[in-house]
Amino acid sequence: MATRPKAKTKAANRRYWSAEVMRKSDALDLEQGVFALEDAREIAQSLKRSAEHSKRRKADPFRSAMSMLTFYMNRAGKALPARRKKTLNDAKGELRKIFGRA
Repeated sequence: MATRPKAKTKAANRRYWSAEVMRKSDALDLEQGVFALEDAREIAQSLKRSAEHSKRRKADPFRSAMSMLTFYMNRAGKALPARRKKTLNDAKGELRKIFGRA
């Protein structure tokens, strides 16, 4: 029985690891509230600006921006409403257009 409380504590410590990644990721420095924007093009433009100006990213700007968007969508998972998921998927298409990859 001693291992059970220990496991719960360990799980509680890792519970919000994705929030920590969003704050401290080497992928890029995000503008505040980028994923709260309603327009897919605005989201894509914000990610592009962040990726091009970030000194912490390790990959090229397109890959960093797309990776952060995909990461956000994956972490939201089933809790992401269909309308929001569509907007974020549209933002992926906009990112491709903006970077000339469409």
